[in-house]
Amino acid sequence: MDSLMRSLDAVVGPLDRFVAESRAQARPVIRQEPLGALIDELGLERWVREGGLGGEALTAFTERYLHHSTALHSPTYMAHQVSAPNLVGSMAGLLDGVTNNAMSIYEMGPASSAIEFFMVNWMLEKVGWTPAPANPGMAVEGEPCGGGVLTHGGSLANLTALIAARNHAAPEAWDEGAPADLALMAPAGAHYSVSRAAGILGIGRKGVSELEVDVRGAIVADRLPAALARLRDAGKRPFALVANMCSTAVGIYDPLAEVAAFCREAGIWLHVDGAHGAGALLSPRRRSLFEGVQLADSLVWDAHKMMQAPILCAAVLVRDHRTLDRAFQQEASYLFHDKDQPGVDFGRRSFECTKAGLGLRAFMALGALGEEAMGDYVDRQCDLALAAHDLISATAGFECAVRPESCILCFRVEGDDALQISVRNAILADGRFYLSSAMVNGRRWLRIVLLNPAIEIAHIQALVAEVGRKAECLRM
Repeated sequence: MDSLMRSLDAVVGPLDRFVAESRAQARPVIRQEPLGALIDELGLERWVREGGLGGEALTAFTERYLHHSTALHSPTYMAHQVSAPNLVGSMAGLLDGVTNNAMSIYEMGPASSAIEFFMVNWMLEKVGWTPAPANPGMAVEGEPCGGGVLTHGGSLANLTALIAARNHAAPEAWDEGAPADLALMAPAGAHYSVSRAAGILGIGRKGVSELEVDVRGAIVADRLPAALARLRDAGKRPFALVANMCSTAVGIYDPLAEVAAFCREAGIWLHVDGAHGAGALLSPRRRSLFEGVQLADSLVWDAHKMMQAPILCAAVLVRDHRTLDRAFQQEASYLFHDKDQPGVDFGRRSFECTKAGLGLRAFMALGALGEEAMGDYVDRQCDLALAAHDLISATAGFECAVRPESCILCFRVEGDDALQISVRNAILADGRFYLSSAMVNGRRWLRIVLLNPAIEIAHIQALVAEVGRKAECLRM
């Protein structure tokens, strides 16, 4: 059996070269081979049948694997909402993978549970909610303390929060099913996981009432009373309202203070989808975007977006811990029973039974930089998006969808929607740049997400020039 050190030696060298070459743009940022050919090239069937993947064979396999991996560490990676992880933070995957402490119950991972508890409390403090005492028996004066759990991604986090919201409005739903009159209020630009959650919860996509938004896609707060009146006149009972902080497509924040005041007055659970944009809570310059968040009932915050943590690490946070403690009703005598233990079982708050030590990912990335430097990173990337907006807006033949409030920017080259898709396909086939696309106000836009701290304005200038060249060739 190979030792840990020998296995590390087999993969660390190729990984180190991969990161260095990615940062130096010495390899394509994206390379897509046909699926079947890639399965054959990696020799998957042979390894599964014969075994022996170790030593020099493991090194060779790792090199082939990395050859076909997308280079998120490249400064020309600008496609999706996944960060180029801090390398110290990346070591969390190694620690967690080797120890393999499935920490849904405290005894299965005391160290990882302690870190998750700490990180949840740290996030609660940043939101402005009361952190939980380390001793569950300690009393907390004033309002109930907050609570939370880390999940494998923002989609599962949104589902968890909305389960808590539904059960808060209709406690009988867990046993009897969702009442037919329940409705969910959300802007059209809400992440698709919101409508998925509605389907899973028995509300149905038709039970999601789309809120009026402005040309940027932000909720029009003064239209909320009319939207609520229409729902109630139709015999519907809205159990939650979702606010985008920020929107997935263009990175725009909803007017949270006004939305929160409306929800508090109307008695509606306010869920804040801060999966991408909650990083603004770390910035003294941008924290004002979250004015009113203390009045919300739940918030989602993905550390693998604007905190440089490796995937996946998403927090579900609630103002009142009791709402999350009642979200799931489970019986599992082999896990949950009266027992003497010095910690907390997070499994009661999570849809997942077996859970990785996700807090370690966020903690090690944050621990490598510190709070102030992480806030500076958030400011840098958002400022870069503003600079990119001004650059592209001033370039003949280009336009931007909206002035960004986060590190997401949508733009397009002169031409129809089909041209935007063709340009993107040509860019990806070339492999030197990687960008995504999105629909905004009924039109197709090219989209960049500036999460990599290595991106400079020069890289964006080069991308815009390449988009222009590709568009010109496609027009011929």
